[in-house]
This record gives sequence, C-alpha cells and structure tokens, in this order.
Amino acid sequence: MPRKPLIAANWKMYKTPAQAQEFFRNFLPLVANHDRDEMVVCPSFTSISVVIAAATGSGVAIGAQNMHFADEGAYTGETSPLMLKAIGATHVILGHSERRQYFGETDALINKKLKSALHHQFIPIVCVGEVLAEREAGKTDEVLTRQTCDCLAGLATGIHASQASPIVIAYEPVWAIGTGKTATPQMASEAHAHIRAEVAKVLGEETAESIRILYGGSVKPDNATTLMNEPDIDGALVGGASLDPQSFAKIVNY
Repeated sequence: MPRKPLIAANWKMYKTPAQAQEFFRNFLPLVANHDRDEMVVCPSFTSISVVIAAATGSGVAIGAQNMHFADEGAYTGETSPLMLKAIGATHVILGHSERRQYFGETDALINKKLKSALHHQFIPIVCVGEVLAEREAGKTDEVLTRQTCDCLAGLATGIHASQASPIVIAYEPVWAIGTGKTATPQMASEAHAHIRAEVAKVLGEETAESIRILYGGSVKPDNATTLMNEPDIDGALVGGASLDPQSFAKIVNY
C-alpha cells in the first residue's frame, strides 16, 4: 500500500485562540475537499479546543506539540495524554529539536512518551535530526541512527507491527529550522532512506515500509513540490510557513 502523505503544521508558541479561529476561517476554504494528503495542525495548548471546534467536519486533524508520558500526576505545567484525548486531539509531536535544545529532552524520555502515545492511540510524530556541527563533521548518519533506534527502543517486543505503523518520523535538520536554509532534495532523501533502514532494523521491513517519514526544515510553498517528489519523503512538518493560511494552503496543495 502506498504511504499517504501527511502535511503537519507546528505553530510553536504563536497565535491566541482568536487568531487560531481566524486562521481556520481563511484556511479551510482553500483546502476544501482535499483528500490526497492527510492534514494536521498542532497549535499551542490554549488553542487546541478552539481549533478542534473550528476544524470539525473539515478533514483537518488537530494535534499537540508535546505531552507528558504519565496519565496523571504531580507534574506542574505538563499535559497528560488523557487530557489531550478528552478534548479530541489525535496527533502529538514528540522530541522536536527545540524541546531537546531548550528543555533538555533526551531520546530516553521521548521513548517513554512514544510508548504512552501509542498506548493511547495517538498518531505520534517523532522528530530526529542533526545540528550543523554534526553534519559538517560527517556525523549525520550516526546521529540519525542513534536517535531513531533510541526513540524506538523496546517497541519491537512490546507491540505488534500493526501497532507501530501509526508512528510518523519527522527528519528535521536542525540547521535548517527557521534559518531559511533547506536540505537539498537529495540530502533529505538520503537522510530519509537512512532513517527507514534503521526503522527496519528495529521494527522490521514491513513496518519500515509503512511508516511515514516527513521532512521538516524551512518548508515553503516554493520548495514543497520538489521535496515531495522524492520517493522517500512522505510529507512535511511545517513551521513558520504554516502560520499564514495562504502559505500553508499552497504547501498542502503542492
């Protein structure tokens, strides 16, 4: 079965609930009846309920940018999978490079969150990627191997292949996020092929072929088509360009 592309918006720490509603008023008519790709928007926690209401019946799914692995507990400032499930979120971004860089998230922590996300039947978008110094040192494959294998650790013995299939991996070269720099289609495709090979080692060939791998790193309307034409690129995780409804619609309609 061909992998259905997924175009995901990561709004990061932008947009109030009112601004999020305004976005959907302008965005939804631009993607009406679009079913070639799956679409998901991940707003800040304060806008999730509002955006779910705005997107009802549209075919656009709504996700969170992070979650705790525990169902409940004394974790001030955190949001549990049960809370996200209760309001209707279906996707969750895990291990974004900004979570790693600014909040010290490790592959081991992301692994715990991933297992919780699968247990609660979310579609997890697990982020991996190298920083500029690692790419320049020729360590891209080494970094991707470590992050991919450590984030997926223990899944092969704990779940069946069909349960792992919802996992989405987003390759985000950290040096390309918010910088205007973009990995060339060849660079991105090589990284995606390497990630898929590592997934196969951990979860088997069948699961590796079913898992979607997105590209995330300064995706814009003018490079979306070229990137999406690469056979190993199954969609995009879009940051800044997803904040404008016209811009994001152009990416969705690549």
